[in-house]
Amino acid sequence: MKNFRTYDLAVNFYRLSRTLHIKGNLKEQLDRAASSVVLNLAEGRGRGTKADQKRFFQIVMGSVRECQAILDLSLSQSAVAISSLDRLAANLFCLIRSMA
Repeated sequence: MKNFRTYDLAVNFYRLSRTLHIKGNLKEQLDRAASSVVLNLAEGRGRGTKADQKRFFQIVMGSVRECQAILDLSLSQSAVAISSLDRLAANLFCLIRSMA
């Protein structure tokens, strides 16, 4: 995905999330949610209309919020992961807002 900063941030967060030491079901859920962010951004970017793209990007925001909640529940002390996810959320928010 050339020149799609939000996608690049999502891939970076996904790779970072794979290195976090979170136990049990929360780790599995984080893996699913983080990959969902990347995959839905890619699918949304490929949609033909702005309305379809926006719908996918809103779904992505739900997955980003899920990742944030998982980090809260896991008591993750990874400032890098939290910062990466916050930056992704901010970029995604601006992307969605620009499509209004």
